[in-house]
Amino acid sequence: MAAKHSGSSLECLCGLFGKTRQAYYKKKKTDDRILLQTDKVIKEVKAIRELDPGLGAYKLFLMLHEVFGVHMFGRNRFYSVLGKNGLMLPPQRRRHTTNSNHNYRKYKNLIKNFVATAPNQLWVADITYIDTDEGVMYLHLVTDAFTHEIIGWVLSDSLMAVNTIEALQQAIDKAQKYDLTKLIHHSDRGSQYCSNDYVNLLKSYKVSISMTEDYKPTDNAIAERVNGIIKVEWIYRQPRFKSRKDAQEKLAQIIDFYNKRRPHMSNKMLTPEQKRMLYEEKSLTGAVCPQSTTSSECLSFI
Repeated sequence: MAAKHSGSSLECLCGLFGKTRQAYYKKKKTDDRILLQTDKVIKEVKAIRELDPGLGAYKLFLMLHEVFGVHMFGRNRFYSVLGKNGLMLPPQRRRHTTNSNHNYRKYKNLIKNFVATAPNQLWVADITYIDTDEGVMYLHLVTDAFTHEIIGWVLSDSLMAVNTIEALQQAIDKAQKYDLTKLIHHSDRGSQYCSNDYVNLLKSYKVSISMTEDYKPTDNAIAERVNGIIKVEWIYRQPRFKSRKDAQEKLAQIIDFYNKRRPHMSNKMLTPEQKRMLYEEKSLTGAVCPQSTTSSECLSFI
């Protein structure tokens, strides 16, 4: 209006709508502040998405609350801002992989209805495929079922058990201060996990061995979920890795973000590292349940 009627005073134009000039300036100041805040939020969303291209809107909303505190606007408006700026994620399709057919001994499933109530009660292991311009690579993962923290990983150009063993050894080294005799290691029935060297390493620490029996993804759901997060939130949303070195460097960044910054719904929106550290703090004060119990009531401290 002011641009079209440059000869009219602002006070006159405001009066046509039954408003005062002071009300106009107050509204303009509020609009400018909201616009500035929106720009900051969009900038922060883009910065986080650089690190985690597939991170969902709700997790972004929670992370930004930590950044902006009481100045962060509500969830509905945040979703609207994402939508208007093309930042809502389209649905992605997952790819599945399987591997097993051998003569090694296969072990029973020990974790039916089992709920981990502490770190290092249950580790889950899996291997997933990573495409690169140099060919297919294989990501060998070991994850703690209680915290969902990736505690061992190796990227290799083969499915040989030596790589899977290296990932397991990383997890063992990280858990040196824990008694692993109460630990269950769960995996599919792939030859790597049934191989003599892998099994003997577990047995040397008196770890119980558990394996899937029905060849369903739900039999190793946590491991499958971790694979899915890494692929759907990151790998499927960026150009294919140029080389093994490129994949190694970027996966190191992805797993660091996953462990330390990405909130997990299964952790009541704590990161895996936060959940582990909280448990360790609680255990020092005797405020956690014994490791031997599996009651879900023991998770109330989180």
